[in-house]
Amino acid sequence: MQRSDEKSPAAPAPANGPKPAGGQQAPQAPKPKAAGQGPAAPVAPAQVPPTVPRATVRRRHIFALFSFVLLVAIPTAIGAWYLWTRAADQYASYVGFSVRKEDTSSAIELLGGITELSGSSSSDTDVLYKFLESQRLVRIVDAELDLRAIWSKADPDIDPIFAYHPPGTIEDLLDYWERMVNVHYDSASGLLDLRVNAFTPEDAQAIAEAIFRESTEMINALSSIAREDTLRYTREELEVSVERLKAARTAMTKFRNDNRIVDPEANIQTQVGLLGSLQAQLAEALIDVDMLTGNSSTTDPRVEQQRRRVEVIEARIAAEQDKLGGTGGDSDTVFANILSEYEGLAVDRQFAEEAYRSSLAAFDSAQAEARRQSRYLAAHVEPTLAEASEYPRRALLLSLMSLFLFLFWSSLTLVFYAVKDRR
Repeated sequence: MQRSDEKSPAAPAPANGPKPAGGQQAPQAPKPKAAGQGPAAPVAPAQVPPTVPRATVRRRHIFALFSFVLLVAIPTAIGAWYLWTRAADQYASYVGFSVRKEDTSSAIELLGGITELSGSSSSDTDVLYKFLESQRLVRIVDAELDLRAIWSKADPDIDPIFAYHPPGTIEDLLDYWERMVNVHYDSASGLLDLRVNAFTPEDAQAIAEAIFRESTEMINALSSIAREDTLRYTREELEVSVERLKAARTAMTKFRNDNRIVDPEANIQTQVGLLGSLQAQLAEALIDVDMLTGNSSTTDPRVEQQRRRVEVIEARIAAEQDKLGGTGGDSDTVFANILSEYEGLAVDRQFAEEAYRSSLAAFDSAQAEARRQSRYLAAHVEPTLAEASEYPRRALLLSLMSLFLFLFWSSLTLVFYAVKDRR
């Protein structure tokens, strides 16, 4: 029998090892397997990631650095050297102007001294804008100032990029003009602003003044052409009416000279009065004949004399009637024909006079309209004289060049490595 005071075996005490840092509980020892369960499986060790090796310079890095120096750093340094040591200073002269039109609205406002300065005509300003970029203006200014000599003051051997290469053709000069003369046109306000570059302040101002002067002459020519267009039709009508009036008056003068009559109507009135007088004399003579016939014999010489008087008066009346419109006389001396010809000439002269007065009034009105709508060039900025050079803008040009080269190098590098990685 087993003794009652025999103690059972005690459980093993936990190991008093050091606790892990951070207050974490240490992993417990595996519990013993119960009797009859077999041996315990071995515990797998923890997976530790491999250590990253230290970065080293590779050939691709050297290639990228070399291409950056070759495509970006060296060209930028060359550009900076050229801009600050070779490029000549340029001076700018500014001028601004617009085409204006002075328009008087009515004769009443004209008498009151009220005039309206209307806005610039867009069509005239468009024409002027094209003129400022035309070969014609380049030829005129070159003949006046010798642009080739002005723009080649910077030695092309030292500054081949910004200097003009003489002599060159007119097309070369026009291309360089577009580089040195900048024209800004504000279509909303109709203002034209110019910037003229040259290698001395005086040359820049002289070119700007020449441009303004030639632009003024061109606008004056346009105004003169418009005025002539307005007056041409009315002037032609006036000339035709003047010639017609001259012809009518000449025909009237010839008629008076041929017929020796100044006013046929007055002559007719005289003839009518003469006929009336003859009719009265004829009536009186007939009465005398009747009285003598009743109081004396037929052989009385007084009766024969009165009858002879009546015959003479009747013959005279017939002759005068033939002159007025009868058929027995000469047609050239018949007053009816003369009066008809005179009335035709008078109508022609009256019509010519009315046409002349109408044409003259239209011409005067066209002249007033042409004077009322006169164009001129108004400068809101006179040609300026520079005191310091503004161009070329070296910092801006160098920055843009560096940015472009960097973008080009970046794109080229990315494409190169993308193609290489695909392979």
